[in-house]
Amino acid sequence: MNAFRIGMGYDVHRLVPDRDLFIGGVKIDYQFGLLGHSDADVLIHAICDAILGAANLRDIGFHFPDNDPKYKGADSKVLLAECVKLIADKGYAIANIDATVCAEKPKLNPFIPQMQSLLAEILMVDVDNVSIKATTTEGLGFVGNKEGIAAYAVALIYKL
Repeated sequence: MNAFRIGMGYDVHRLVPDRDLFIGGVKIDYQFGLLGHSDADVLIHAICDAILGAANLRDIGFHFPDNDPKYKGADSKVLLAECVKLIADKGYAIANIDATVCAEKPKLNPFIPQMQSLLAEILMVDVDNVSIKATTTEGLGFVGNKEGIAAYAVALIYKL
């Protein structure tokens, strides 16, 4: 019986100057942004991988390769909507998402309600089914050194 399936996602991007910072679909005013082929939204990318993994549809890089010019500067919200469509085509829908963003700066807690609302709409779930948490690494590792931001996500999907 495969009524429910769980997927896990992880993503990391380097912080660099002269880039806009997008996390969870929200543009955050900060002196650095995340480096990537698309808009480098680390949270959405982790959620995409969790959703795709739950449906056994490989990963975000398989569907949206970083060597394809079509995805240069892509809005990750569009990629997330496509992932939702991909799992729907396979007969699944999202039950809930639980995600954690690891960043020393900027402080993300003020933006979490906006991220939840925006992502819930794309995922076609109630906002209560999108959990987003923010944490630091207490100054340890590349996140602690403010070199990058990482995100983890778990998705529960169910057969329609």
